[in-house]
Amino acid sequence: MKKIVFVFVLLASVMVSAQKNIYENTKFDELTEDHEILAIIPFIAHLELKQTVDHDELKVLAKKEGYAVQNALETYFARRKKRKKFNVDFQNIHNTNAILAQNGIDYNNIDTYTTQELCKLLEVDGIISGNLNLNILLSEGVPTDFSFMDYFSGDANYGRIGLKISDGNTGKLLWKYENGITKKTGKNTNELIDRMMRTASRKFPYDKEKKKKNKD
Repeated sequence: MKKIVFVFVLLASVMVSAQKNIYENTKFDELTEDHEILAIIPFIAHLELKQTVDHDELKVLAKKEGYAVQNALETYFARRKKRKKFNVDFQNIHNTNAILAQNGIDYNNIDTYTTQELCKLLEVDGIISGNLNLNILLSEGVPTDFSFMDYFSGDANYGRIGLKISDGNTGKLLWKYENGITKKTGKNTNELIDRMMRTASRKFPYDKEKKKKNKD
């Protein structure tokens, strides 16, 4: 019985924490009324690794982490899209990156372009983007040498991730979710994204069930 109560309290605390880390524009429905397709762009990663890495190598590693999140998000959305969970589509990231490259835009300069400029080039209605702050290479997996108590205490903080959706017409922030990265949030990029988005799923603004409830 005590174990059941403990699990319930733990899940409840996770859900409350997730809700506190979520922002949704009060005019979301109005701004996204005609949204049909979103593009996922590479995340901007900031690495503070414990091991010594020269500046050029650090840039290469940061780029790798940023693209790993882009790929993990596409995988997550594609899997749920098959179950008809969303009322929008997501542009294939290979097409997204190819169009960006054709216009001289890559990981190193993408943050100098506005949401409106990117959406116009990609011919999409909104952009999914974000930032990563890491002290490990998440794409290669988190360290496995941790104790049972570390898992429940939330020790071994590896950084933070912030995901946001912006409107292509106005450039306004539509939705944002931030989450800490620890041993409990996943052992690699795909697991992190999957767990993070499942935690935030009830608040994801393009979710069909959420839209239905709001209308009711």
